[in-house]
Amino acid sequence: MSMYPSLEDMKVDQMLQAQNTVPSSAPSNASLPYPLNPTAPSPYNIPAPSYPIMTNPSSAAPSAPSHAYPGLAEYMGMELSESMIRDNMPEYLPNNQTALSVPASSYGGGMVAPISGNSPGLVRAQVSHGVRQVVLCKDGSGKIGLKVKSVNKGIFVCLVAKESPAALGGLRFGDQILQVNGENLAGYSSDKVHGILKKVSVNNIVMAVRDRPFERALTLHKDSSGHIGFQFKEGKITSIAVDSSAARNGLLIDHNLLEVNGQNVVGVKDKDIGNIIDEGGNVITVTIIPSYIYNHIMKSMSTSLVKKMMDHSIPDV
Repeated sequence: MSMYPSLEDMKVDQMLQAQNTVPSSAPSNASLPYPLNPTAPSPYNIPAPSYPIMTNPSSAAPSAPSHAYPGLAEYMGMELSESMIRDNMPEYLPNNQTALSVPASSYGGGMVAPISGNSPGLVRAQVSHGVRQVVLCKDGSGKIGLKVKSVNKGIFVCLVAKESPAALGGLRFGDQILQVNGENLAGYSSDKVHGILKKVSVNNIVMAVRDRPFERALTLHKDSSGHIGFQFKEGKITSIAVDSSAARNGLLIDHNLLEVNGQNVVGVKDKDIGNIIDEGGNVITVTIIPSYIYNHIMKSMSTSLVKKMMDHSIPDV
């Protein structure tokens, strides 16, 4: 079964596959006593998808769609025409669609992204929930550049200092640290873990880290006016626009923005977050976390400290 980064990607891929089934499923003219559609050529000339379908190698190939749609205007009841798409959503046109194999996630397969394939933010922002090993060392000041918070008997990253060993090692806000040098951290307090990190040797600090278990990433598409369909205040999502990409893809209120296209925005002013979204291209992937969890992680954290020290750099793809 194919997986997609957004509802728009899924619909366009299904539409193209459906269009591709028309020649093979339609009856031939030779078997009919009259010509098929003699004076009504198809108003749309949509080719078959030219991108590879990335699926789990261990699974069977996805079956072809069981229905063929005669045109965009009749697809899933959407009031669309090719000219409307060309004027308002040109990225949906077949010539602008690009394949993307997103790294394997928690479900074990890749994703098909006919629209989102040109967005580097999609790759940077993937949340796998998997476990990885991170090896760090201390800097010249004997620091790792990391603060943690205890949540529900687990230890979570609440601050990664810019240009620190933790940042260079790829740690991110919301990562769960499971072990340090083989020692399980479950049930430990924040202070105890900070003490452990302070006492460890300078080199070869080995951590087992689960990728951001409280978070999820959603890929959204800007409309003709450049909007993706939600409002936020102090980083918290407060409203969702009807019939927007945010609404279609399941964005929720009472969640906080953590990343935009993989770039950390914790502690960033709303105006600056808006600028990052405006300059992020037509496809925007946001990483969010429930606000009650965010508030617990950030409790007792100095706002000025977060703004001053948090790593807001754009990660490498």
